[in-house]
Amino acid sequence: MTVRALRTLFLTPVLLLAMVAAACAEEGMWTFDNPPLKQLAEKYNFHPTQEWLDHLRLSSVRLNDGGSGSFVSPDGLLLTNHHVARGQLQKNSTPDHDYVRDGFYATTQDQEMKTPDLEVNVLVGMQNVTARVEGAAKGAKDDAAALKARDAEIAAIERESKDKTGLRSDVVALYNGGEYWLYQYKAYTDVRLVFAPEEQAAFFGGDPDNFTYPRYDFDMALFRVYDNGKPLHTDNYLKWSAKGAAPGELVFVSGHPGSTSRQDTVAELLLERDTIEPAVTEYLRRRIAAEQEFAKQGTEQTELVGTNVFLLQNSLKVYVGRTEALSDKAILAKKQAEEQDLRAKVAADPELTKEYGDAWDQVARAVDLARPEMQKRIFRRADSQLFSFALQIVQYVTEVKKPDSDRLPQYHEAGLDSLRFQLFSPATIHSPVEKLYMTTALKLAKEKLGTGDEYLQAIVQGGDIDKTVDALVDGTKLGDPAFRKSLIDGGEAAVASSTDPMIVAARRVDPVWRASYVKNRDNILSVFEAAGEKLGKARFAIYGKNAYPDATFTLRLSYGTVDGYPYNGTTAPPFTTFYGLYDRAASFSNQPPWDLTPKEAAARDKLDLATPIDFVCTTDIIGGNSGSPVVNRDGELVGLIFDGDIESLAGDFVYDGTKNRAVAVHSAGIIEGLRKIYGVSALADELEGKK
Repeated sequence: MTVRALRTLFLTPVLLLAMVAAACAEEGMWTFDNPPLKQLAEKYNFHPTQEWLDHLRLSSVRLNDGGSGSFVSPDGLLLTNHHVARGQLQKNSTPDHDYVRDGFYATTQDQEMKTPDLEVNVLVGMQNVTARVEGAAKGAKDDAAALKARDAEIAAIERESKDKTGLRSDVVALYNGGEYWLYQYKAYTDVRLVFAPEEQAAFFGGDPDNFTYPRYDFDMALFRVYDNGKPLHTDNYLKWSAKGAAPGELVFVSGHPGSTSRQDTVAELLLERDTIEPAVTEYLRRRIAAEQEFAKQGTEQTELVGTNVFLLQNSLKVYVGRTEALSDKAILAKKQAEEQDLRAKVAADPELTKEYGDAWDQVARAVDLARPEMQKRIFRRADSQLFSFALQIVQYVTEVKKPDSDRLPQYHEAGLDSLRFQLFSPATIHSPVEKLYMTTALKLAKEKLGTGDEYLQAIVQGGDIDKTVDALVDGTKLGDPAFRKSLIDGGEAAVASSTDPMIVAARRVDPVWRASYVKNRDNILSVFEAAGEKLGKARFAIYGKNAYPDATFTLRLSYGTVDGYPYNGTTAPPFTTFYGLYDRAASFSNQPPWDLTPKEAAARDKLDLATPIDFVCTTDIIGGNSGSPVVNRDGELVGLIFDGDIESLAGDFVYDGTKNRAVAVHSAGIIEGLRKIYGVSALADELEGKK
């Protein structure tokens, strides 16, 4: 379990589900300050220039909905996946227009539809601040004091950068704290929907085909970024490759992988396998079952929970895959061998032993402390957007009065603009869904933690869960962003005097949450961070920077080739075609989830059926890479990442180049579909630079 993952568990009011030795082959999610130049030169005789790297970095974007994307025209056109855009499509949908199901196209720029709360980040600056962060913790009396000192210095660095540049400024821990980097982002919040296909075209094959290959999905969507009310003009965009990726071709992925655990100790991996994964899997199954039952009530209910069921089913497959990977004796043996190699090298050097030799014992101690806390961290939840707003508001008005260095990390000054953007989102919140999510979560908490759990009692107060939730959701005014803003503007006095039932409940929960946070921060997280920093420095001392850090939802570069792989006793092809789409639909008698949309069915005779639609490559990706561009040596866009194969689910822990594959939409297939299925030639012209 990475320190970043622990921070997610121990810091956030609502848990969001969304991760060494020297790298070999095509493994690696490389930071742009340390790209794999040696590997590319030796294996492919390719020598990317700094200009090539900078252009790719500045053309790549991160979306706060949890995915990646890229600029694909000089006028701010942004390409990502339909499933990344799905949340915004749903938030813009109305009873008369279901944009998730039916798709969307703006024929003119004035029809482009503003998203309520999508933020796009472009990484414009990077600075190594390791010495400053580590220096702040020198002389600390214990791990807890050291963590507090580091956090205070990080807050100061972020605030100084934000004040000086106006840029979103995040200090990122890499190599488990072996290095700290200041990442500066240009943030855009005026983002508008331009095009999305129907859900069925984007997710052909549904959940049965998810994380499999061959695939036939048109999983793409387009936004446009605006700046000062006008389409963003940028010289940093990816030119479109009409022919797209070819078998055997060297390709690159520039995106934002979320989180990996490849540098974790064996003790941490066993904590994942035996404690965390089973609990999270049980939670996901319960949520999915409740929401599918709710969907049976009618079309409206199906539309309300459809996106969430999609995300939960996706997460469930991920966690089942993670559990299976950590139960694989070969994978565990590989991780044990890696750890033994590092430990042996440290033990062979007296200086390294003195500095870093106790790191593994520290981790084991932290794991022992963390294990009994995991049930609380996973099941203490309300799963309500309204309650999340309430708790954030209660904490916000208290935290912003403190010196920045003393605040909870999520309320540091440098991040408040993004936080307020989310808090004041005008997106509609649906009461029936809020009740469903909250009731399911609280009943599961009661079952797993007992009726006497402090968190549960702070919300329910010994009453009936169904009646409590009805009263909270029906009685609150937090669905109105103007009301949320009035509480923030009114400060502690307004929040303390508020009789809004959600705010009242959040006031009761806040001290319980804070006590748990402080306990875990001082006794567990601080130990993990101290030990992780030692292990990171030990790796540097032994392997140098020929290794890459675990993923942190920051920009990374991976490379590989377009290549099939052995599966089910045969070989998966490097790419699929429109021929295959129509064949697979016919093979299932055009029954869901392998049914064609009306537009796909009508376009069959117009299409060049030999055109590739999807392909696979050996690039190293993970969740968060969805929407990442795939580019060739010339920096041209040849594809769009949207998934991995089932074998890639072990990628949280290991990379196996023989069968781990990234799955992408082909650039030629996108143009063919836009022109001949959807008839949006003007949009295709803009992508191909013919506008």
